[in-house]
Amino acid sequence: MKKYPSPSDIQEMRKKGYDPITLEAAEELLPRWQQVDEVKQKISSAFNGVTLQEGIGLYEAQGMDDYASQAECLAYRAKDEKLNWHNISVDALNRCNSSLTFFDAQGMLFHLPAFLLASLNGDYFHDLSFTLTHEWHDRERKFSLLNTEQRAVVADYLQILLDEPDYTYHHKEIMSALIAGYWSGTAII
Repeated sequence: MKKYPSPSDIQEMRKKGYDPITLEAAEELLPRWQQVDEVKQKISSAFNGVTLQEGIGLYEAQGMDDYASQAECLAYRAKDEKLNWHNISVDALNRCNSSLTFFDAQGMLFHLPAFLLASLNGDYFHDLSFTLTHEWHDRERKFSLLNTEQRAVVADYLQILLDEPDYTYHHKEIMSALIAGYWSGTAII
């Protein structure tokens, strides 16, 4: 996702002497920055206090994808963040992007906000929309622990993607997920 200039970014641009046309273009993007920032705040609030508990961890899931032995997966689990999803690094999310496929419901609940924020910050280099919009056999089970507020935040994230040029080819799947799919009833289109 594209990074949008914040008010502090624009202030810094002014200090550095950026030309008026560049500053004007940045200021025109402020409403978009505000929209994205609002969704980021909602994500932090909706998933505040969620812990991994006995769910599948990030490195553990990556081990499952790599056909690691049970002992190796337990060793990976020892490295996993379990208490505060804010502590999961963007590098780890990018390295372990296939983990989304191997999470159980608690693992998805714990890791999803980290992936969402990384995407909104323009730091996640993979397509999170696929995980959220495509039909697969256990999708509803994986998202079964999300409460109404958390589901609404995911719908808000998907709506943000509808205005992103990089997601033009995903509009059909996103709209379908918001209107008639798993995230329907939680979005304002």
